[in-house]
Amino acid sequence: MEAEIESRLRKVLHNDLFVEAAPEEIGLDDSLRAVHGLDSLGFTELRVQCEDLFGVRVRDDDFSPENFQTLRSVVDLVRRLKQSDS
Repeated sequence: MEAEIESRLRKVLHNDLFVEAAPEEIGLDDSLRAVHGLDSLGFTELRVQCEDLFGVRVRDDDFSPENFQTLRSVVDLVRRLKQSDS
């Protein structure tokens, strides 16, 4: 499940949020802000994409810099939210 979440998020970052790096070049621990240039609007769009793609709801408490710092942290958040919905 994690590999699928990771793959889909890489495509979202590249295709929808216009991260210049190719999907396979987006490192799990790269800072989405410092390395890939996501701004506040980009993070908001990433939140919406996570909700739409994975059928989860990202509460305001979960929409934090810690949860959206890296691809790994977003994957972990989506995985946790999906597990709590089960």
